[in-house]
Amino acid sequence: MNSASAMTPSPPPVSSERDDSCAVLKFGGTSLATPERIRSAARIVRDEFLRLGAAGAERPKVAVVVSAMGGDTDRLISLVREVSATHDIREFDAVATTGEVVSAALLAVALQDLGQPARSWSGWQLPIHTTPVHGAARIQEIDTREIRRRMEQGEVAVIAGYQGVETARNRMTTLGRGGSDTTAVALAVALSAAHCDIYTDVDGVYTADPRLVPRARLLRELSYVEMLELAALGSRVLQGRAAELAAKNRVRLRVRSSFGDGAGTLLVAETQAMEQPLVRGLAYSVSEARVTVSGLPNRPGVARAVFAVLDDADVNIDLIVQTAIERSEVVDITFTLSRGDRERAHAALRDLPAEFAYERISWDERVAKISVVGIGMRSHSGVARKLFDALAEGGINIEAISTSEIRISVLVAEDNLEEALRLAHTAYGLDGDATNDPTFPPSNDGDGDGDGNSDGDDDNGGGAVGGEGDDNDSDGVARQNKQQGKRRDKKHRQGRGA
Repeated sequence: MNSASAMTPSPPPVSSERDDSCAVLKFGGTSLATPERIRSAARIVRDEFLRLGAAGAERPKVAVVVSAMGGDTDRLISLVREVSATHDIREFDAVATTGEVVSAALLAVALQDLGQPARSWSGWQLPIHTTPVHGAARIQEIDTREIRRRMEQGEVAVIAGYQGVETARNRMTTLGRGGSDTTAVALAVALSAAHCDIYTDVDGVYTADPRLVPRARLLRELSYVEMLELAALGSRVLQGRAAELAAKNRVRLRVRSSFGDGAGTLLVAETQAMEQPLVRGLAYSVSEARVTVSGLPNRPGVARAVFAVLDDADVNIDLIVQTAIERSEVVDITFTLSRGDRERAHAALRDLPAEFAYERISWDERVAKISVVGIGMRSHSGVARKLFDALAEGGINIEAISTSEIRISVLVAEDNLEEALRLAHTAYGLDGDATNDPTFPPSNDGDGDGDGNSDGDDDNGGGAVGGEGDDNDSDGVARQNKQQGKRRDKKHRQGRGA
């Protein structure tokens, strides 16, 4: 990397008008898992370049963002951990980003083999400026001047996703779970691209995970806010930060299959017509655990004390239930959290002040969270009852409940997950043709880059999707890196260097 990039003038402001001659495409790890799939992706890119020209663009411009080849990032992470369990997070990022660099170079080679001029770019070469939090950095700015110049000359820019550079210390950073999605949308904003297509291993966004709900239907359109909610609840088809960025900047974003030629799912702003369906889709997660802290003193401030120590330990909490018998001197607090946070949460709860001492903590990891999402909930009553009726008639017990304006989430036993999803899907009238055969790749052999999206076979969550292989770095790694980064940044401010 050249530190001189930090001294260059700021890039020109992003235009609010779309450039109809410019497109951004993104390919996940499953779509690039083998040489043949890389060649297939290259043909898609070339065809997009030709399509823009045929549509009247005098100078078609195409930028491509890539994830690591399927399985590469898992291998790289394992190598780092084998070398040292207490590795330097900055060197971890330096290793983790190499998978995307390899993918970018191979795709550029494949494009050149088709006669299409192309060049690969790493995050530091543009550069993509990020915050200094390693493993969970956020994009601050993308300097597109050089790739614009080259794209104007007919060269396709193939950019390694999931990465950037912390300019002050000239260090590589990674963006965390779903980072390549975020790179693609941020690049589309910076280039004022006409559209951004996310190529994955399924046809688009479904009303539920078609692997668990055979009658799930492909959604042709989905509002930004619904996609945001689904992404946050376990849907793996698009990273939440990418959906948020697309919504904020009204990016014309499409999710489609790299193994078929369907139109996919288009993300759009809300319209009056979209208020009709009560529920648009279902999502689920089996990556959570239920925790019950029993025998806490029944007094004001007990909930604040419990969740304050958890927050200080950077433990994210989801569903919460507080129970107490009338006139009882003790209370139980139950909540859900990521299974990977168990040890950190246990250690944090041991730091509760003596005045809030508890009797015991119980853990249950055999649970699943199911969520129903739809903007139609805002103007209709009885949506929750429909879910409760369906589960009750199916003999499925609800262990916790959480709601928002457009979402209802319930916790059930993990053994009941598939049945609960199918019952809810039918109850909300989402069932399609049972012969519906979503397009899946012939071999889903693990996904790819370090940004942490899982392929459709992942056990951790899904729904309203199938989801592709985008970067297997776990949430735990990103969170550990974030915490270590905070400590290291503090040392740096105290003059201990980079």
